[in-house]
Amino acid sequence: MNLLSEKGFPEKLKKMSFDELEALCEEIREILISTVSKNGGHLASNLGVVELTVALHRVFSSPGDQIIFDVGHQAYTHKLLTGRYGKFQTLRREGGISGFPKPSESCHDVFATGHSSTSVSAACGFASAKNIKGEGGKVIAVIGDGAFTGGMVYEGLNNAGDYKNLIIALNDNEMSISKNVGGIARYLASTRTKRSYLQLKSYTKSFLSNIPFLGEKLIKRISSGASLLKEALYHSTLFEDLGFVYFGPVDGHDIKKCCEVFEAAKNFKNGPVFVHVTTVKGKGFVFAEQNPGAFHGVTKIDPDSPSAELPSEDSYSAAFGKKLTSLAESDSKICAVTAAMKYATGLNFFHDRFPKRFFDVGIAEEHAVTFSAGLAKAGLVPVFAVYSTFLQRAYDQIIHDAAVNKAHVVLAIDRAGLVGDDGETHQGLFDAAFLSAIPRVTVFSPFSYAELEDALERAVLGCKYIAAVRYPRGAEAKITNRAFIKNFTGGYSTDYNYYSAGANSLVCTYGREFAEVANAFRGQYDILKLCRISPVPEDCLKIALKYDRIYFYEEGIKKGGIGEHFIAALSEAGYAGEFRHIAVDFGLVGHASVKSSLKKLRLDAGSIFEDIGVPVNAK
Repeated sequence: MNLLSEKGFPEKLKKMSFDELEALCEEIREILISTVSKNGGHLASNLGVVELTVALHRVFSSPGDQIIFDVGHQAYTHKLLTGRYGKFQTLRREGGISGFPKPSESCHDVFATGHSSTSVSAACGFASAKNIKGEGGKVIAVIGDGAFTGGMVYEGLNNAGDYKNLIIALNDNEMSISKNVGGIARYLASTRTKRSYLQLKSYTKSFLSNIPFLGEKLIKRISSGASLLKEALYHSTLFEDLGFVYFGPVDGHDIKKCCEVFEAAKNFKNGPVFVHVTTVKGKGFVFAEQNPGAFHGVTKIDPDSPSAELPSEDSYSAAFGKKLTSLAESDSKICAVTAAMKYATGLNFFHDRFPKRFFDVGIAEEHAVTFSAGLAKAGLVPVFAVYSTFLQRAYDQIIHDAAVNKAHVVLAIDRAGLVGDDGETHQGLFDAAFLSAIPRVTVFSPFSYAELEDALERAVLGCKYIAAVRYPRGAEAKITNRAFIKNFTGGYSTDYNYYSAGANSLVCTYGREFAEVANAFRGQYDILKLCRISPVPEDCLKIALKYDRIYFYEEGIKKGGIGEHFIAALSEAGYAGEFRHIAVDFGLVGHASVKSSLKKLRLDAGSIFEDIGVPVNAK
């Protein structure tokens, strides 16, 4: 049966029997496994919310009822049900549909998301707008329990208690990316396991409703004491205390029960509703059920015998993790901090060797930076490993808590630069610019594993204040151009490398982009590769002043980028030659392979060769 091929979704769901809905859920799971196996993407998180999403679209009427997915990586079923079944095979491919909600893609994607813990605040905004404009309908925030380790959720909940058109659907799978940590995880676990109150409540209401004349009156009378009974049974009044009516926990894989609880939430008129749904991350795919963290996000896999998505031994992340562990062998002050991404950032090596010096703070980047600043001021050396895109969430803490306090915090910035198929919410294009604006911050952007190891050692052992080491996703960039290899020998400098072929043009760059510059080389320019990008080394400015023409290639945003700092310093020194800065003019780069994005941005070797050519006056 190919139910999804029929037209009329999502409204068609309202006419389907529960047997048909169960069959539809199985069909959706088959499509998810097949498509993600070929395209890569977020597998376990999407398999866990199939019934939940189907129930939402059966009970509510999108886009009149507005559904906001926290993070958004679990919205694949939502996309299948809202007119994108025919395009689903293009998921995360260039020109195809995004792996995250995207308003430009569908009216059912009301809010673009990609980071955790934002949905409640956004939903409050949509609920307020409905009230101001006099619109009916509900606003539903779908949020995972992992997001409750992030503080922004509580800022939203604190302001959500008065909205009668707001529903929060908690997808509780006991996971963020890694296993959840902290007090909230323990609180939800206790709520999840103590069902005695719910069973008693259901039995009592059913019994009383059958008593003629007195039944309804007794139900109302007893309801006034229900919260006291609930408190006595399992102390789970957190959400009620914030102004919500709490429904659940309900089995998130029982489509009938999910529909029933959402119907109840939809019909409740006296305030916001909190629906607690328990799910199994990776449901229906045994490999993901057994190892949901490893199958949270995958590359292409064989669905019959998939390998777990753990850090490759041949990756910048693994090189970082192993070097940090090595440094910690001889320095007991070194600590490692992660925001729920132990494996993805390569800190599994450190955790296995030094578990007492390893801290997973949950999806709480702001807390991670300030926590690290506290460790540093207390005499330790914290290294916070974080994706570039997620470090953006902690910018105030970097300035206010680390920089102002002159704390020696080391930021290991993974996924710096272009990241590919996850698109604009995950590109790491801003960190070099925003970090270089902060006083007393040293930023390294190594090209190779060897440079990464050297930069990390300098950041940990040689810097006094904030030090950042940024590096790209995946394996070490390769130089294949024989003309470059023949003309220049290897070797690693602490701050920069200078390759002179006697040209009167100079190309400056840093990080992975150096491979593109080197592969475009045909003797038409000299090359200055920065490893320490902020502050720019004085010797590099002296070298650059000798050239008539300078090109600065940068895999990062142009405005405020390192190239702008470089030309500003050159201008102050009296440089009067030609300077061209090739970088990302518009930082919101969509989903596509890194190779394709580099070409579009004219940062690839072919474009560099076309732009510079071989000047006739080259020396």
